[in-house]
Amino acid sequence: MKLNATILYSCVDDEREEASTLPSEISPPAPASIIVGYAFTSKKKKSFLKPKFIRLARNKGIQFVPIDLKRALSEQGPFNIVLHKLEGRDWSQVIEVCALNFILVYESNGLVLLWNFYCVASFFQSHSISYFPLKDYQRLHPEVTVVDPPEAIQHLRNRQSMLEVVADLKLPESYGKVCTPRQLVISKNPTSVPDEVVKAGLTVPLVVKPLVVDGSVKSHALFLAYDHISLSELEAPMVLQEFINHSGVLFKVFIVGESIKVVRRFSLPDLSETDISTNSGVFGFPRVSGADSSADDVDLDPAVAELPPQPMLEMLAKELHHRLGLRLFNLDIIRQKGTKDLYYIIDINYFPGYGKMPDYEQIFTDFLVSLVQS
Repeated sequence: MKLNATILYSCVDDEREEASTLPSEISPPAPASIIVGYAFTSKKKKSFLKPKFIRLARNKGIQFVPIDLKRALSEQGPFNIVLHKLEGRDWSQVIEVCALNFILVYESNGLVLLWNFYCVASFFQSHSISYFPLKDYQRLHPEVTVVDPPEAIQHLRNRQSMLEVVADLKLPESYGKVCTPRQLVISKNPTSVPDEVVKAGLTVPLVVKPLVVDGSVKSHALFLAYDHISLSELEAPMVLQEFINHSGVLFKVFIVGESIKVVRRFSLPDLSETDISTNSGVFGFPRVSGADSSADDVDLDPAVAELPPQPMLEMLAKELHHRLGLRLFNLDIIRQKGTKDLYYIIDINYFPGYGKMPDYEQIFTDFLVSLVQS
């Protein structure tokens, strides 16, 4: 499709490539009482396992050990904790790696012999079969804490199921009301989108996001559609979300176990009636709410800069932890312009860019220690 602007990315993990060498890779690790096995992309490894974090963790008796994706997980370790954040095919491979030399699968066209872990992962992924041998690993090794369960993470791979969890919450409104934007899922046939938008009672402008969150560049694209006709040019499956003026500021709420850290980030600007009436087409937006768009040290209107109430965030985090079964995630929250206590959750990300979160080294170290102690 043709767009009026360059496709860029938004609302994604705050991770960038950093040329640093991990201490654990250049010197023998000190004796450790907590062994953390990790399966990360190279990008995640560099942004998360920073030297300062490694040093602090070592002082607490924590050692990080990379998981070999080409070997069965049950043959590695022993581990106290397993951390994992791999996207796309790599993510499926490490989650589905197990102590199998091969498996036999009966298809309609005959017997299929899958000899290696990569084929196993690819087969189950392509056939939409939920198969997580990591469950078997957990069953055989109950002493190991896996953060987080693969089946729980799946809820955040789909922007429809992601926000449905929030919509079902029945939180008290003593400190504020938490909502989700009205949205419409378009699974196929983009040409019918204008009619479906009208039937759903949505009005332009609309925020457009891919339905599936798989870690790819494409899955984090963000667009703003100003007219119904342009909606038919978009690629399904996608989510159309009502645009809400929020003074151009987003609250990124990082959750690590029971710890909560909030930062302010610049977001999409407010739109006036003139903006809406004079613009047409679909516009791609540059990356918003990244670490380089911090609004914490900017002189903002106090009403805009005020953080969401801590008691509300604590209730929200506790309830979502219970419903999602996740310990590591973040919430992108906006406050509707002109209100003091009307909040919208617009995105939830699993294992976000903690390396850009203030004091993450201490917070995460304490979290790992608490997992073993509990």
